[in-house]
Formats: sequence, structure tokens, C-alpha cells
Amino acid sequence: MNGAESLVRTLSGAGVEVCFANPGTSEMHFVAALDRVGGVRCVLGLFEGVATGAADGYARMADKPASTLLHLGPGLANGLANLHNARRARSPVVNIVGDHATYHKEFDAPLTSDVEGVARPFSDWVLTSRDGRSVARDGAAAIAAAMAPPGRVATLILPADASWDAADGPAPLPPVETRAEVAPEAIAEATRALRSGKSTVLFLGGPALREPGLTLAGRISAKTGARLIAQTHNARVERGAGRVPVGFLPYPVDAALKTLAGTDHLLLTGAKAPVAFFAYPDKPSALSPPECEIHTLAAPEEDVVRALEALADELDARETAPVQQPDIASPPGGTVSPDAAALALAASLPENAIVVEEALTGAPAFMSRTRGATPHDYLQITGGAIGIGPPLATGAAVARPDRKVVCLQADGSAMYTVQALWTQARESLDVTTVVLNNRSYAILKAELANVGANNAGRTAHAMMELDRPALDWVSLARGMGVEAGRAATMEEFDRQLDAGLRSEGPYLIDLVL
Repeated sequence: MNGAESLVRTLSGAGVEVCFANPGTSEMHFVAALDRVGGVRCVLGLFEGVATGAADGYARMADKPASTLLHLGPGLANGLANLHNARRARSPVVNIVGDHATYHKEFDAPLTSDVEGVARPFSDWVLTSRDGRSVARDGAAAIAAAMAPPGRVATLILPADASWDAADGPAPLPPVETRAEVAPEAIAEATRALRSGKSTVLFLGGPALREPGLTLAGRISAKTGARLIAQTHNARVERGAGRVPVGFLPYPVDAALKTLAGTDHLLLTGAKAPVAFFAYPDKPSALSPPECEIHTLAAPEEDVVRALEALADELDARETAPVQQPDIASPPGGTVSPDAAALALAASLPENAIVVEEALTGAPAFMSRTRGATPHDYLQITGGAIGIGPPLATGAAVARPDRKVVCLQADGSAMYTVQALWTQARESLDVTTVVLNNRSYAILKAELANVGANNAGRTAHAMMELDRPALDWVSLARGMGVEAGRAATMEEFDRQLDAGLRSEGPYLIDLVL
């Protein structure tokens, strides 16, 4: 048995069932080992950003890591943007990155690079295997590191000779960290804030946005009058009719400041203190009011749900009925717009669907208009690195083939990882993608004004337009084996949406805005 086979057997033995791969020469022994061992499904992506984004989507829905397989430093670099998103989502991911044989490095071959240096800013754990006999043990350590709360990106670098040299066999998974208990003092402090009679916000992230955390937060809110607000962007939110409603902190700074205005106590519950995405002239970076007291009820790596249970017990709120989201039956129709499309989707969304949203300028419409749809999961871009939507939907569909995935996708960012459509076709994944085709980087037009660059002229604005030539999304999708249709009216969108939701494979709708 060689090092590569010992690693594949270690991955399989630890419950890693999927490898999202874009391999090269240095990884051929690992690829061959996948045939010999079995038990690890290999999903090919035509760009490394597809592989890393799909690993993120898989982890968010499977609650365990997949692995990636990437080719040397340049291949890893191609996947870094979506590893950044995965790290911000706190998704467990195990990267396997091939490298030159150890004795070949001194010759400075064309693909030679500092792979560890490339990996470190986007990983929580990095290690290079020394030889074939250490590979399995190193792989087991990588899995344990990825699974440590709240979920981490672990990168194992596999030199070619460590891959092909002899190994002793697979390694067992070492003990995995568990979520730390929240200190009683944190519960007491939160209790005092909630009983103070002052304006209090439970600021939610991570497990607090899934059952049973959200129900507990809803009971506490109903008992005390505290508001529930989620982070602006979240890895996964369980929402829809019958669930506890929670608003998202708006992305624009002025709107976020207005939302939190008058808050006396902000209780961080699986979330970090809210800050602006960017610096803007004459606007604050911190979004909570200056006089607001910020308390950490539970840090992201701590046992968020247990903290909510303890807080509910202290407040005698365990039996308090939470407010539930009503079924909002607003009739769709009208002219084509994100609002109209969101209403149409809300009326048609299958129960237990997975909604992947990288709608950007269209995001507020979908976030608000779909909140009363049938129960569903809502996955967002977490790190701000665009191009996550199609890969995220791909990974979610691999993790949960029993559920319909709907990807709400801005057109400009979709071009970053359009190759994910090919993977969806190859794997027959049940993903319906709605491309919000406004033929521009519309969000940048708004940011141009937000940062005060008001003197921009024709050259600046031309860099934000995608209309010379216009992208033909139907042809792009069909060229990668995905059925597609265009909609320029709401009547056409209704027909296309029905076709996409009835399809059991990938389907793309070009919604012309």
C-alpha cells in the first residue's frame, strides 16, 4: 500500500465520502487509489473554485467535511476565493493539495511554489506530509482539525513521492474537539441584560439559526421582548412558514445603523459583533450604537444551543410559545423585477427546498419576499468573494440528493464559476438556477456612489456593464449539458420556473431584468 491509498482509506474510514477534485500529474497516485479503495465519490470540477465552493456547500448541508483534490500551488490559488467563503461560513473542509516530489523541489520546475505560503491565509490548519508512512496519520489529523468547532478549513499538502512511497496503512481518526460549554457568567450577564427593561437584540449566527436554536431564541424573544436579528450573511438559515422569523441585518451601512439604532444591549449568539463590509467616508465601521453594551452569550466555537437552553431556563421561557412566521400568500405578477420573481418563487417553492442565494443587488427582495414560503434552508455568500453560488448549489445537491436546490444567481458573479453547470449535468444534480440578468455589475454602481466617487465618467461605468456583447445564458447552459430557457416577462418566468422545479436534473432560467 502506498501513501495515497493509505490516505484514501483514512478519509473513507473517518466518514469523508466525497472528494471534489481538479487533479494534475502530482495527484495521479491519489486518483488511482480512489479506484482501488472505493467508498469515496469523486466529483470533477473544471475549475478549482468549483471544487472548493462545492466542498463548502456539501459541508453546510451534510454537517461533515468533504475533501478537495487540488494541483500544486497554482491549483490551490485558483480555489482560494471560495475557500475564503468556506472559512467565513465555518464549514469543515479537508483540502488535499499535491506538490512536487520532495527531491524535485530543488530544481525549481515551472510549477514550483510555496504551497504552504499560499494555503495559510485561507486555512485554519496546514501541514506538509514528510513521507509515505506519515501520510495517513497526517490525513487523520487534517480531518480532526476540519471537524473542530465551529468548522475549519484544513489543508494537507501531499508531495508526489509521499503519495507513491510505501505506507503502513490507514490511520484512525484522533479525538475531535467538542464545542466548549458557555461559562455560567455569560448566561447570568445575558439574563441581566434581558431583564433590564432596555432595548435588547439577540444577534444570531451559526447554530442559533437552525432548529432547535432558533426556536429557543424565539421563546426568549417572546418572553422578554428582545428582537431577533441575524448576521447579514449566514452559512445556513432554517426559515419559512411555521418557523421562528428572523430578520437579516441589512448590508448598506445606513440601513444597518437604522436597524440597530436605540439598542442598549447586543447579545452575540454564535455571531461576531456587526461591522460594515467596507470603509466609507464619514461612516462608522462598527454598526452597533456607540452607547450599546455588547455581550457574548456564546462564541461561534462554543455550544450555542446549550447556551440558549440555559438562558431560556433562567428566564423561565422554555414553555413560552414563540412567534411563528405566517404563510405570506402575496400574489406574484407585474413587470419583471427581483421583487416579482421572489414572489413567484415564494408561491412555488417546494417544501424542504435548499435555496442558495448569490443575488447581490436582488438579495433584499428574495430575503424578504420568500420568508413566508414553505419551510426551506437558505444559504448565503458568507465571505463576500463572488462566484460562490453555482458551486455552493452543486455541493448542496451532492449532499442532499433528496431535496430540490434553487440557486438565485447574479449574472456577473455567475461567470466566475460557470463551469459548475457542467458538473451539475455530469452528476445529474437537481439544481434549478435563476440567473438575474441585468447585464451589469449593478452592485458596483451603487458602491460607486456609496464611497463618494461621484465624478466617475464613461470609462468607469463601462467597467460595470456586461452588455457588449450580452451574455447568452441559454447557450452557455446548453453548451455544458444543462437544459435552459429565457424569460423576459413574468408569464414566461412562471412557465420556466414550473419547468425547472419539475425537472429532476439541472435547469437554468435566464431572467432578463
